[in-house]
Amino acid sequence: MKAVVIRTFGSADGLEVVDLPVPGPGPGQVRIATEAVGVGGVDAVVRRGTLAGYGFREGHLLGSEVAGRVTAVGEGVDASWRGRRVWAFTGLSGGYAEQAVAAVGDVLPLPDGLGAVDAVTLGGSGVVAHFALRHGRLAPGETVLVRGAAGSIGIAAVQLAARGGAGAVVVTTSSAGRGARLRELGATHVLDRAGEGGGPDAPSGFDVVIDVVGGPQVPRFLDRLRPGGRFVAVGVVAGPPPADFGMRLVDAFRKSLTFATFSSDTVPGPDRQAVLSAQFAEAARGELRTVVHQVLPLSEAARAHRAMDAGEVFGRIVLTP
Repeated sequence: MKAVVIRTFGSADGLEVVDLPVPGPGPGQVRIATEAVGVGGVDAVVRRGTLAGYGFREGHLLGSEVAGRVTAVGEGVDASWRGRRVWAFTGLSGGYAEQAVAAVGDVLPLPDGLGAVDAVTLGGSGVVAHFALRHGRLAPGETVLVRGAAGSIGIAAVQLAARGGAGAVVVTTSSAGRGARLRELGATHVLDRAGEGGGPDAPSGFDVVIDVVGGPQVPRFLDRLRPGGRFVAVGVVAGPPPADFGMRLVDAFRKSLTFATFSSDTVPGPDRQAVLSAQFAEAARGELRTVVHQVLPLSEAARAHRAMDAGEVFGRIVLTP
């Protein structure tokens, strides 16, 4: 089968299309003929070598979520899965391929009316957005900032915050055009990447910040938290924050601020499945929008990563074998 691996860490040029043996499902697993593969920010972080200290090596097969049809089941798996249209989480490996395996507990059947491309566009991003907002304890009437709102996590967070009754849904993004699209999805105020602009009625402070970006500007957004404010980091696509960023919290001791990281790995599997199943049903009914930036062949994975690195993507790029 065709697959995409990291030949060398660094730029997108280090990705390579290779031939690999078709994997067999192990006990408790299913094999899926992939029809769509989600391209996420974490894939770029792994590709750059940022997470090499966590055991990722060159030769790694990228990809964490796919949608397609089950072609085989492993020992202990109900045979009725065979032939079903599903979405699956493959961990942090194995998705960029014509065939992928996943634990059956990380597989969900797709509802009628939801295609494979839309499934991987929403997929893990919708789950992260849902539980990140819960982690930040966003309450009706509060002001939330979604930093880096043009990606699939940000787009889901904007919609969910608006539906949840946030008093204001503020976003940072790179252009007025993107800001207009985010307003259509529920944003009330649009700031530039540095958190400036938005007009005279833009909130000067936030109760909750959902941050997909990270990087050197984290401290300036911590400074924008209101008393009792909560900052939830869900990604570091711009790299880690400065080593001394925690001093901002100490300096603002009397404001009782909170900084937290969030990974959906800490959410019990059944809870993730229940939320995602509900979101898939909402997307199939048109109640939750998916935004697909572009659909590319699997062989053009490097092109997809170049677009992400250049900040050109609004929504999600999807690969199709």
